[in-house]
This record gives sequence, structure tokens and C-alpha cells, in this order.
Amino acid sequence: MNRTVSLWLALGWIGFAALPWYVIEDGLFALEWLLDGYPLDHDYAPGILQIVVGDRMFLAPIIGFLLLPLLSRGKKDVRFAHILLIAGGGGLAYVLLQGFAIGIQGWEYPILTSVFGPVERQFGMGYGALLVSAAFLFLLTQGLAARGAVNGDVFVVGAIGLVIAIVAVFIFFPVTQILASALRNDEGVYSLTIFLSKLLSRKIWGLHCVYSAVGCGVAWNSLFLAILVGAGTTLLGLAFALLATRTSFRFKSVLHALTVLPIITPPFVIGLAIILLFGVSGTVTQFAANLLDIPASRWIYGLPGVFLAQMLAFTPIAFLVLIGVVEGVSPSMEEAAQTLRASRWATFTTVSLPLMRPGLANAFLLGFIESMADFGNPLVLGGNYDVLSTEIFFAIVGAQNDQGRAAVLAIVLLVFTLSAFIVQQKWLGNKAYTTVTGKGDAGVHVPLPRQLHWAVYGSALPWAALTLVIYGMILFGGFAASWGRDHSLTLTHYIAAFAVEFGDHGVLWTGAARNSFWTTLTIAAAAAPLTAIVGLLTAYLLVRQRFAGKNAFEFGTMLSFAIPGTVIGVSYILAFNVPPFELTGGGAILVLCFIFRNMPVGVRAGVASLSQLDMSLDEASLTLGATSFTTVRRVILPLIRPAIMATLVYSFVRAITAVSAVIFLVSANYDMATSYIIGRVENNDYGLAIAYSSALIGVMLAAIILFRVLVGETRIGRRATAGEQAV
Repeated sequence: MNRTVSLWLALGWIGFAALPWYVIEDGLFALEWLLDGYPLDHDYAPGILQIVVGDRMFLAPIIGFLLLPLLSRGKKDVRFAHILLIAGGGGLAYVLLQGFAIGIQGWEYPILTSVFGPVERQFGMGYGALLVSAAFLFLLTQGLAARGAVNGDVFVVGAIGLVIAIVAVFIFFPVTQILASALRNDEGVYSLTIFLSKLLSRKIWGLHCVYSAVGCGVAWNSLFLAILVGAGTTLLGLAFALLATRTSFRFKSVLHALTVLPIITPPFVIGLAIILLFGVSGTVTQFAANLLDIPASRWIYGLPGVFLAQMLAFTPIAFLVLIGVVEGVSPSMEEAAQTLRASRWATFTTVSLPLMRPGLANAFLLGFIESMADFGNPLVLGGNYDVLSTEIFFAIVGAQNDQGRAAVLAIVLLVFTLSAFIVQQKWLGNKAYTTVTGKGDAGVHVPLPRQLHWAVYGSALPWAALTLVIYGMILFGGFAASWGRDHSLTLTHYIAAFAVEFGDHGVLWTGAARNSFWTTLTIAAAAAPLTAIVGLLTAYLLVRQRFAGKNAFEFGTMLSFAIPGTVIGVSYILAFNVPPFELTGGGAILVLCFIFRNMPVGVRAGVASLSQLDMSLDEASLTLGATSFTTVRRVILPLIRPAIMATLVYSFVRAITAVSAVIFLVSANYDMATSYIIGRVENNDYGLAIAYSSALIGVMLAAIILFRVLVGETRIGRRATAGEQAV
């Protein structure tokens, strides 16, 4: 028999005969079951013993699918591909069907009860079921490769099957659960009337006004805020990009440093710093009140405060998008306009700016989506200005506990973000924006028009100064005894969070942040490499392979980028709280959430890097007898180290700073740093919250340096000889 088939068949039998079939109560990472009645205990028995011990005869057909490949005599057997297709496809389909057919109340459908009689509840899939499912999946892809799919390349077909399977389970399945939940009433009956009543609620679409130009419905509030933030971050990001590339500003390295800080800062920390400055007891508010002899106001709570916080948090993202676009505008085109006697202003508005259109559209889209999905800043500064992300949170964790309403709100949010994608594509159209070709371009960029030059300085520099003040407040707030009342310096907050004791059992961390800190680092460290693997593997398939349905494949992998974190969190609660995928309350669901939330970044980084590598490298390796897997491992991976670095850093940082998705998924045993900090904020313990956040910023900076050392740099070129090295 084929060695790969034998391997997957052996793993399938190990999963069915040796590993717990159902999920372990203490979570996927727990190992206590090995000493607690395994393998005869009903809760920990493998599948083959569940048939006997647990009287679960519905698992018996799996034995047949695992035995079927033994009928084949290898690749020379004309039945080889057909047997693998039947065994893999049929076995995988049966495992999923029986998983969905039996839930926490027994049979999910009454007709099955009348046909087969009652059965006891079924738990979610455990180690055994997952390994058997993986075996069936790769037996199926082996059969497809044997039929000639993608030139019979086993590695490529298996990779495509793996990515399709995990995207279907962890992206499409949760989204469909949101749609289904929105249509169900409290009794679980599907009702379009209930859905429409929740969708058309005055709380969502009402136009009773608190602000003169803003509707009070949470949908209008969110849309208005997102448009403001998208436009504001795009304009300010463009100002910073022009300042860094088209002026003689001397401190450009400081600008680049300011772009990194907000990215590695927990989102709501900027909101806290704004409170320290402009809150009732804030420095600026108290100074103005004393100077003008007026009472301190709460003007910062509401639309102004949320807008300011989101502008500070998301402008660096727009800058990172736009700086490459601004640098990419060909100087020769601007010089051509000057040669035709166009003024500097006409050159900028008719040549340079139109060529920046894709970057401007992407920057606006990112600002729009980030504003829609932002949870921390509206929670801290929102006041009476309600938005969709916070309403979704309170619909689930509040007294109402209305998952249906949360699902409806999530659908509204998803429609807004997908609509923004469509509008962006329509605005860009099918025009070409290429300015960099294979020919050299030694031109010099045309200086900015005088009015624009001063406008760039006048907007970017004050904003940079405000950013520096904000981070000064963050640093100082962690050492202040009680902000607004006692500004004496103290280490009390750091001691409360990170205190250690020396006892008979060694060093013990007794600080309040102990559990959430280690959980956060563990989850982030587990998610980062897996995100890189999945993202870069997907990029390899998109750039290097041709197969049917490739466009739909790419859309599916990028869908999670268009779905805000709030929607991801709600969908994961709805999808993975019941069999066959029972994951809530454990650490695995947090890792999976981060993988598929951040995967598109790895995909885009990988696509960009792979697009610069000539296909002849792959062809030379394959011609010399290497397999596709060896080619990826020995040739491609060493050449895309920048993409690996970018994916590792981004996924690690986002796993630590994420709020909107994980706020729904944390539990007592798996509490994340961001959810813990939010709890401190709600209790007005700002000092501890800021001290903890400052420590996280230091940890992320250290992690970025560590990743850079581990991944290394890409070196392309002829190796120096010993004589050249000596010289």
C-alpha cells in the first residue's frame, strides 16, 4: 500500500481505538484524563470502546470506512482512487452527519427519534474524532490526486483540502450560525416576524437626535462615526506620508516610531489616556477650569472622545498603507506634467493624487472597518453615544442575554463592512494605476505646492505632538498614586499586578495579573506560528497553483478580514458552544479565533513576497526531483523571510491587544489581558490598568526583536569566497 495512505490510515485507527472520542471537560490542552479512568471511563473512552461501553452503535459504521482502504493493493490497483474517494469522502461525511444529528438533547430532529428511538446526549468532538476526521480528509485528497487533480500532486491537493476544510469550519460555519440565530425565537423556532421586529427596532434605526447631525440609532451612530474616522485617518495618514516622503523634515525616524506605538498598544489604553487629559479630573480640563473659572465638564464622553481616540489609534495604519503608495508614484510622470507647464498644484491634483487612489481607498476602508469593529474605546468613552459593537456585547453579557438580538446587530455591522468593500471596488473601477515598470526611473519628485506644504506641517506636527503627550500620560499614569487627586510617584500599581513572593516552594507570582498575563502570552505564542503556517500556505496555493474554483477559494480566505472582530466573537459563541464543535470555555477557541482573524495578513504578505519570486526557481527544484513539499521547505521559505516576520509579529501583537472578539470568548480559566484590563477600567482602577498596559507594550517590543532574531534576514546573491571574506 502507498506509504502516505498507510500513514493516514494508521493515524485514523489510533484516533478511533486509542484517543478519547469526545471533548475533554477541562479543555483541549488538559491531560488529567490520562489518570482519571482512561480508557474505560464513559467520558474518556475512544470511539471503538464507546460502541461497547457507551452503547453508541451509531459510531460502528466508521469501522467500515477505516477498513475499506485495506481492499486496495496500491497505486497499481485500478480501484485505488475510487476506494480512497469512497473511504475518505464517505467517512468524513458520516462523522459530520452523526455529529450534527445528535446534540445536547439527543436527536436534533424529531423524525430521527421516531425512526431510531431515543439516544442520550452527545458531546463535542475530542482528540479521537478530530484525528479520524483528518485521516478521512487526507484519504479523500489522496484519492483526488490519484485521479489527476492538480497534476496529481499529493502535497498541493492535500494543502488545498486542508485550507478549504478549516475555512469552512472556522469562517463560513460560524457566519451561517449568526444568520440562523437571528431568525430563531426563544423557543428555537424559526420566525421571520421575530427577525424583522428586532432588525427594524427603533434602538437600531431611530432618528431621535442627541447630536444635531447624528441619528441616535446605534446603526446610524456607528455608520456616522466610521465615515468620520475613515475620512479623518485617511487625510491625516496622507499628511504624515507626504511629510515623510516629500519634505525635508529632519525627524522622520520619530514619525516611524510613532506609527509602531499605537499598533502595539491595547486599543482602549488610548481612551484611558484621553480621560487622564480631558476627563473631569484631567490635566487639561482642570487647567482650563481654573484658568477660566468655569466648572469642569464631561464633553469628552460621547462622539468627540470616541472619534479622537479612534483617530489616534488608527491613523498609523493609514500611514503605513499610504507611505508606500506615495513613494510609488513615478517621478517621471510628475516631471512630464511640469514640462507641459502645469503648476505644482495642478501636477499634484491631476497626476499624483489620482495615482494614489488605490492607497486612499484601502486606507479609508481599513479606518472604516476598524472603527466599526472597535469595542474598547466606545466602552471607555462612549457615554450615551451607543454603537453596534458595544450593543452586541451588552446584548450577550447583560441582563437581557438576547443572542438573537446580538446576531441581528452583528448582521447589520457585517452588511455595513461588506458594503464598504463593494463601494471601494466600484470607486476604483477597472482603471490601471501602475507607475513602476521594469524600466529605471531616476527622476526626482516634484516639490509639494506651498499651500499643501504648510497644510501638511500644520496638521501632522500638532497631531504628532498630541500623540507624544498621550503616551507620556500612559507612562506617567502607571506611576501616579491616584490620577486627578494624588500625583505622587509610586510603584503600587505595578506591585499589585506583578508582585512576587519568595517562599519554601520558590518564587511565586502573587500579583493580580498572573493568570491573564501567562494565558495571554501562551495563547499568542501558540497562535502566531499557526497563523503564519496557514496564511503562507494559502498564499503559496494562490500564487503558485492553478485549480478550479481558485477565485472562490481566495474570497473565502479573505472573508474573515471583512468581518469585524465583534461579529467573529458572537459567531464563535453561537457555533462552538454545542456539539459537534464544543470549544467555548477553553483555550483552543481563543487560538482558533486569532488564527482565522489574522490569517488574511499572512495571506497578503505571502502573496506579495511570492509574486516577486520567479516560477523558474520552483521548476528547477522540481526538475531535479524534489517534491512540492521539499521545494516549499528548502527553496521558497528561506526567500520569504520578511513575510514570515510580518505575519509572526502582526499575529502575536494582535493576539495580545485584541478586544472585540475575545471579550466574548474568555473564561475564568482562560482570561486574556485585555479583558482583565477592561474589568479594571470598569472599576475605575485606572492606575493598575495603565501599569498593566505599559508592561504589555514592553513585552511586545521584546517579542518583535526576538522574532526578528529567530527569523533572520533574507540574503539573495552570490556567497563570498573565503578569499573575499578575508579581504
